[in-house]
Amino acid sequence: MSIRGERLWPERRDGAALDVVGLGENSLDHLCLLERWPEPGEKLDLIQADARPGGQVASALLGCVRLGLRCGYVGAVGSDADADRVLDPLARAGVDLAGVRRVPGARTRTATILVRRSDGERTVLAHRDPRLRLAPAHLEAREVERARLLHLDASDPDAALWAARTARRAGIAVVLDADQVWPGAERLLGVTDFPVVSKQFAEEWGGTGDPDDGLVKLAGLGARLAVVTCGAEGAIARAGDERLDGPAFEVAVADTTGAGDAFHAGFIWALLDGRHVGEVLRVANAVAALACTALGAQEGLPRREELLAFLEARTPV
Repeated sequence: MSIRGERLWPERRDGAALDVVGLGENSLDHLCLLERWPEPGEKLDLIQADARPGGQVASALLGCVRLGLRCGYVGAVGSDADADRVLDPLARAGVDLAGVRRVPGARTRTATILVRRSDGERTVLAHRDPRLRLAPAHLEAREVERARLLHLDASDPDAALWAARTARRAGIAVVLDADQVWPGAERLLGVTDFPVVSKQFAEEWGGTGDPDDGLVKLAGLGARLAVVTCGAEGAIARAGDERLDGPAFEVAVADTTGAGDAFHAGFIWALLDGRHVGEVLRVANAVAALACTALGAQEGLPRREELLAFLEARTPV
């Protein structure tokens, strides 16, 4: 029987204090808008340069809040001024920041992001102070158990694995955002209900360079639905032996920074809203598309009303 019309997460935790708890990355992104990529040794003028909050999990949570979900964030920042700049959008949006660890003497994660104006494509150069590493000893089960869903990245694999196992024991859905393969990845993937990974991850994970092979391998670890994001091509997904395509939407792209984070926000909102599989992918692609219409990882994240109006007016490519 086809899963296309099925709800992905029928379980409910109506007494949960939060809808989503996210554990993982935040960043202060230094955006550099260029006319084109530089050649080796070349000097180019910047069209625009500024610093904006970002980070995989932080941006996804902000996207979830704008869609109407109650969220909490667990992560680490430094003791510098950048920490406040990174956390400020979350605080103003009402994200619970009680789980944020401020590390004395450490510098908040930063990234220099080169954005090509012609198509919004970006290149990311990231730096993370090793003192920001989260370990299971830094975490408490109650931080995870108060939510309906746990959203993770793999920036601190041991902490993520501990949190995912804690969520599993409590009957909480686990969504994972993974860009690159790391040693021991199968342990975390084995306790993830919804791995939503990059095309690069899937190509490497499958061992053949074909993202479909990576998708099959992901689904084989027991995921309810495994998803691979493919940029302008949308997304592909698999549950058991059934493969699904989620076409992208055509928009005027300003910047692809944070498109994957936005996809996760849309995926989580649609999942918790009880949408069926095909609609979950459609919503996620719509949120990602809208996020690409503005510079930075967070500026274009839509509110619920904007998303619903977009979905009503548009069809995928």
